[in-house]
Amino acid sequence: MGSPGSDNLPTGAHIGLSGPISTGGPTEFDLIKTRELEKFLADAGLYESHEEAVKREEVLGRLDQIVKTWVKNISRAKGFNEQMVNEANAKIFTFGSYRLGVHSPGADIDTLCVGPKHATRNVDFFGELYRMLSEMPDVQELHPVPDAHVPVMKFKFNGVSIDLLYANVSLWVIPEDLDVSQDSILQNVDDQTVRSLNGCRVTDQILRLVPNIQNFRTALRSMRLWAKRRGVYSNVTGFLGGINWALLVARICQLYPNALASMLVSRFFRVYNMWRWPNPVMLCPIEERSLGLSFWDPRRNYKDRLHLMPIITPAYPCMNSSYNVSTSTLRVMMEEFRIGNEKCETIEANKSSWDALFEPFAFFEAYKNYLQIDIAAETDEDSRNWKGWVESRIRLLTLKIERDTNGVLQCHPHPGEFSEKSKPFYHSYFMGLRRKQDTNPQEGKQFDIRMTVEDFKRDVYAYSFWKPTMWIHVGHVKRKDIPNFVFPGGIRPSHPIRSVNESRSSLSLASNTPQADTAMSRKKRRLDEVARGVSLSGFSSVSMCSTDATLLDETMARKQFKPDLDDTINNSKHAEEISDYHHEITGISVSMPSVVPSVSSVASSDSLPREKPVNSLSSGQIFGQEGSKKTIEGIVEVAELTSEVQNHGEAEETTPSEFIKGKQDVGVGAAGKESISCSKSQQNRDSEELEVVSSYLMLLSICAIGLFYHQRCSCKMSSRVFYFDFSFYWICLALENIGCSVAYAFLNLGHIVHLTWS
Repeated sequence: MGSPGSDNLPTGAHIGLSGPISTGGPTEFDLIKTRELEKFLADAGLYESHEEAVKREEVLGRLDQIVKTWVKNISRAKGFNEQMVNEANAKIFTFGSYRLGVHSPGADIDTLCVGPKHATRNVDFFGELYRMLSEMPDVQELHPVPDAHVPVMKFKFNGVSIDLLYANVSLWVIPEDLDVSQDSILQNVDDQTVRSLNGCRVTDQILRLVPNIQNFRTALRSMRLWAKRRGVYSNVTGFLGGINWALLVARICQLYPNALASMLVSRFFRVYNMWRWPNPVMLCPIEERSLGLSFWDPRRNYKDRLHLMPIITPAYPCMNSSYNVSTSTLRVMMEEFRIGNEKCETIEANKSSWDALFEPFAFFEAYKNYLQIDIAAETDEDSRNWKGWVESRIRLLTLKIERDTNGVLQCHPHPGEFSEKSKPFYHSYFMGLRRKQDTNPQEGKQFDIRMTVEDFKRDVYAYSFWKPTMWIHVGHVKRKDIPNFVFPGGIRPSHPIRSVNESRSSLSLASNTPQADTAMSRKKRRLDEVARGVSLSGFSSVSMCSTDATLLDETMARKQFKPDLDDTINNSKHAEEISDYHHEITGISVSMPSVVPSVSSVASSDSLPREKPVNSLSSGQIFGQEGSKKTIEGIVEVAELTSEVQNHGEAEETTPSEFIKGKQDVGVGAAGKESISCSKSQQNRDSEELEVVSSYLMLLSICAIGLFYHQRCSCKMSSRVFYFDFSFYWICLALENIGCSVAYAFLNLGHIVHLTWS
């Protein structure tokens, strides 16, 4: 268990953009809850054995020797003299969960190979090194991905999964004591090398910026487990990945520097439940340095203003690590933060245990309607490549549905994939569908997403290495028809899975009564659906790939699937909106046939209480170039935070109102460089539009001044009138009252025209 002290925190100092919320030490209750939390994590199998840790170290040592041999071989092959060959060197670094010390048993190791400038990525790394690894018996499942955003070579070394990146820096010789955290290593390198190096640089910065590393690790292990069980751990799907969760936890550690892991987990949910996105989470100020690399700046870059949940990396160049988040996935995560906060409050009140917080989310009981995405290929390698490509595109389907339905139809993608044992190269993905809560559906209102799905399929089939044997099928499936292979052990639960502490809504149908499953109640539900205008019409169209390279082969498709595929969603008027996304929304119907019907069904229709409003508003400061100061809204949303004294004894704590009112400095860095605004995208767009309008009005005003002088010089305007008008006009400009000055200018224009014609 972590100590109350702070590893990285000097006496009287704080780490981060602002002062802490609470500096109080732990109470006896915190110690007890932290021991319980650590035991829970151990029982969940999150800590690897000593033997596995030793094996990982041995694998890393062998890999380091392999890359050193590789760089000497290519140096000799390129004609370097023997002295240069002997000095040639490459070095292996680790990053990610392994470097942070929070990896689970069997997890892969994120590694970076740093080589000299003459060892190129495409020819030498993905060429010669790939050949060397492919000839080694200890290397299995070698899979290079040179065209990825961050090029990577994936393989298993003696049973340990490795993700190996490469960075060739502008050095002829790589020293053994190379420090990749220095900005000088980024000089004269390409963008792919910068992205590869930033993995290590960000990880090292996180460890420097947290007050207590051990407490940070325990809290991060907890949040990673929670996110995986609640279905919100997946960067590629539009949720958050490992680095995102690490940054969020690190910020909480800065706000509560002396808290133990149990308190950090509890305060994580309290703070982020009230956070007002898109205000960014940052561990340190963003700086613009001399290398001129692009970095996250919503003032300059239009795309940066569109980010919904910015979580900024602390290493230069600072970037948004969560750009994949969409409106739908942000909604899901915010609801999960709310539920997590409520459960932590019951744990702090000693009314429940940690099991309640980490209870898995029953995804297939949460909605009435789902999209099922089936993919297949013929060989293991094709299946692996095709699966990776489709997974990276599913996020785009969520964005397209949001776009084409104006955000009214919301999607909840499941972050995992499912497979049937009888079909080795067959994979399925699922996406829950629901209507936006604060909309009033109209009678006969339909959402036709057939073209949306076709657009998505075109994107998928644009895969550079597509083969005719690779196909995809998208269809609608009702909750009762979800295939059995998605459930643990392939067995469908006999009754709906419900959370132990989640309350019920008075709007739920009588599914908890003995009469719920009777024929009469089922008939009543059908009549209710008809009364609400639910449409259940079907369509016939299947999209897949045949062996003759056609994308839409109906004959082959019908042999594979009886259901149809052209996906249309009919969304009609329903009685009431249900607030909690965990439960079905009555009145939404998907007008597509079911996909792979299941024999059993689940007859239930529940709902949860309405969502509590998030009360949050705060202010902070930013500093622009040369120290100019502007006011922004909300760096951290901690309104209505209750007192920490209860769990921190006699802790000296900043009260919530003081913390909110206190200005947070996203300040000028050590080098005096410019720091970045956190203003909202809409405010930025409005200010730019006002600047354009003001420029035109100023131009008109200058014309008016010219006419003033012209009339004065032609003696058609008295000097007294001229000086009065001219002085009043510039007073208006000095007071920055553009509207008043322009109005007065136009008034005088009328006067001038009158004098001219007279």
